Amino acid sequence: MSAPRYPAAMPRIANMPAIPSEGWAVLHLVFAIDGDRNATVDVAAAQALVDAFLAEQDAQLIAFSVVGAGGDFGLVLVHPDLARLHALHRELLRTELGDVLVELPEQSIVSITEASEYINPDNPNVADLREGRLHPRNLPDTRMICIYPMSKSREVGANWYAQDFDERRRLMGGHGRLGSTFAGRVSQMITAATGLSDWEWQVTLFAEDPKAIKDIVYEMRYDEASAIYGIFGPFTIGLTAPFADALREAGLTIA
Repeated sequence: MSAPRYPAAMPRIANMPAIPSEGWAVLHLVFAIDGDRNATVDVAAAQALVDAFLAEQDAQLIAFSVVGAGGDFGLVLVHPDLARLHALHRELLRTELGDVLVELPEQSIVSITEASEYINPDNPNVADLREGRLHPRNLPDTRMICIYPMSKSREVGANWYAQDFDERRRLMGGHGRLGSTFAGRVSQMITAATGLSDWEWQVTLFAEDPKAIKDIVYEMRYDEASAIYGIFGPFTIGLTAPFADALREAGLTIA
């Protein structure tokens, strides 16, 4: 009988970092609230975890209440170390708050920041553009947030990956120029999820005006890159607020 491939005595590696060789880790989480919403929940332990996380260098957390029936509460987490995001996620679920949260996996995405391969190398600001996308410090503090996953089509006659690089760059150049017309109204963070989630990208939009989010998504769908090749997942719209306030707006009664 052959020896087991992974012997029981094999040492386990715990609390080790998982730092991308390029970019930062990003975790989008969406939850429903379960149980009696009039019952008081003590979120002090969860708040302490959040405060400790935010005290770390380059750690960012955006909390929001979900508008509509697509959930109740959500988090966008950014950190250089994917293992740190994983630990915070699991630690939150072990608190009293975690007892009333039900995860919605179809709206929860693991991704990594990336600098698009389609950035024009002749752009005089290319270094700043790359740095801003790889290390998105100081994410916008807006009231509205919209998150959704997307992929590129592989359908016969509309296979993004069958196009040569120059054609893809042309299409994405037009896509970027259209997006730039919303400067001052909408900010975005697009992160890469290929191999990490069921989708290829996660899009996060920030705005003060709900109509601005509607307008940019509407206009982008007429853009050639999206009209022919874009596949969109579920949209989640939220109202951002500090952690405890977002929970209250989600309908939770907090001690």
